[in-house]
Amino acid sequence: MKRRLKRSVVYVLYGISFMLLVGGIAILGFATTKTNSEQTSFVSKGILDYEENIPVVNTGVKIIRPYIDNEIKIVKNFYDYQAEASEQENSLIYYEGTYMQSSGVSYSKNDSFDVIAILDGVVKEVKEDETLGNVITIEHSNGITSVYQSIKDFAVKVNDPVVAGQTIAKSSTSNISTELENHLYFELIIDGICVNPEDYYDKSIDEL
Repeated sequence: MKRRLKRSVVYVLYGISFMLLVGGIAILGFATTKTNSEQTSFVSKGILDYEENIPVVNTGVKIIRPYIDNEIKIVKNFYDYQAEASEQENSLIYYEGTYMQSSGVSYSKNDSFDVIAILDGVVKEVKEDETLGNVITIEHSNGITSVYQSIKDFAVKVNDPVVAGQTIAKSSTSNISTELENHLYFELIIDGICVNPEDYYDKSIDEL
């Protein structure tokens, strides 16, 4: 003879089953929500939270010369402690009874020539200076700064973005090197140290 469950027991079993089903759905929903929240938080932090003014650097970009005229020549060298005496002598700047070591290179031509930016960057200083012959300073990525002196006819102002090859001024004269007449005095600074620009032209950023 088959035994039948009492109706009250059946109702209790149905109730327990229903609660387990609801509880399971709630747990599954909570776990899914938590997973989505964590994924959203990760994606937001990795893609959306960035500093606006950090440039994307193409490391294949090469440093170009601060001029394009092929007739321009070097008239004052960068002072190199390991260079020969004759070259070191041509790397000294004499001003008001004092000899100073040239921390850049002076480029000259009879006529005024266009001075161009060596890399993409942002103009940090535009200064009129009779002694140095006016100055433009440009900051680039990867700790590179370029300084252009003995110039005139500014074509940029402070905080202007510039691109490589853009004309920023014209060559001129300076009181610190009057014997050079029309010229550009150019300094290249990498990580706070003046280096010989002639050693870095046509090099890409990732070679530095």
